[in-house]
Amino acid sequence: MAGRPLGLIDRPRTESPMALDTLSDVLRGVRLRGAVFFNVSGSGDWAAEAPPAREIAPLLMPGAEHVIEYHAVAQGSCWAAIPGGPSVRLERGDAVLFPHGDGHVVSSSPGLRGRIDFDFLADAGPDPFPVRVAYRGQEISHSRALDSDAETMVVCGFLACDLQPFNPLIASLPRLLHLQADADSAWIAGFSQQAAAESQARRPGGQAMLARMSEMMFVDAVRRHAEQMPADSSGWLAGLRDRFVGRALALLHEEPARDWSIDELGRRIGLSRSALHERFLALVGIAPMQYLAQWRMQAAARLLLETRATVAAVALEVGYESEAAFARAFKRQVGAPPAAWRRERQALMSDLPRPAAQSELAPATTAVSNIARAGRDSGST
Repeated sequence: MAGRPLGLIDRPRTESPMALDTLSDVLRGVRLRGAVFFNVSGSGDWAAEAPPAREIAPLLMPGAEHVIEYHAVAQGSCWAAIPGGPSVRLERGDAVLFPHGDGHVVSSSPGLRGRIDFDFLADAGPDPFPVRVAYRGQEISHSRALDSDAETMVVCGFLACDLQPFNPLIASLPRLLHLQADADSAWIAGFSQQAAAESQARRPGGQAMLARMSEMMFVDAVRRHAEQMPADSSGWLAGLRDRFVGRALALLHEEPARDWSIDELGRRIGLSRSALHERFLALVGIAPMQYLAQWRMQAAARLLLETRATVAAVALEVGYESEAAFARAFKRQVGAPPAAWRRERQALMSDLPRPAAQSELAPATTAVSNIARAGRDSGST
């Protein structure tokens, strides 16, 4: 199996440098995609509260497995918080993300709570987006026009991604992720301004542009979080930047169909079998071969959804010589056989925006390519 040529399913062959970028591979694999914008303005003592993403996802992104909400400040300043959890002050140009889909509050002062109300979407007509919500103290209004006199203006967006069969990234992120507009990420300062302008103008291609901008912002937030993590951190991102585990992850993602063994993987990165197992388990949380098995299922899920390949061809592409063995493994992890799962997911996704193609996402994901490389070059552990 190790010597079997891949490529049973047509795909570009110009991605060898990108194949080594494990984070980019995961972002493509879980099909990150952005959609839907709210423009929120506030004056006086105001608070906008959102329920957990799972409760509003059916209204905003039908069929999405997981939704991440974010807010970018275009004007003024405000606070963002998870009730009973962390809070941050946001200045103009800052963005805040809620990777786990927590309910949260954006407000003029810390500690305020707002009223959760999305009923207006039901009466907003067939094309309600972008939604504009104006808060003036306790008064709330909805209109097509921006409140140009507001003290604070916030652009709100949503990012969908797959959690099943396997998404190692989301669990490694904090519940609240603050992305500050500073000299190291100057483009973020203009993101909210451009997003507000695009959503207001409603020009042709505007929604596609806003979606790509959202994806780029998320990638940059993940990259900067990884760079700032303490040296003793654990989790998938910590493993990614580790000198040895990061290399092991890169090899597994580069050749997921290879008939890997823990011994061969250890030899390739310069660690003994036991040392690699312990280091990988301590950082990533699962053993290397278990990780490979789960990532193969994620790679298979993507092929099932984005190609017309037969289940047998998908099985071979991800390293299974037997279609029956692949089907058993897939059902064990996902809960349904591959063909049935494909039909169900395609039906659910019929109303979703198409995920970015590899060529579209590449400009965004290229920005993350230095994470693992920097960790390996510095020898960080």
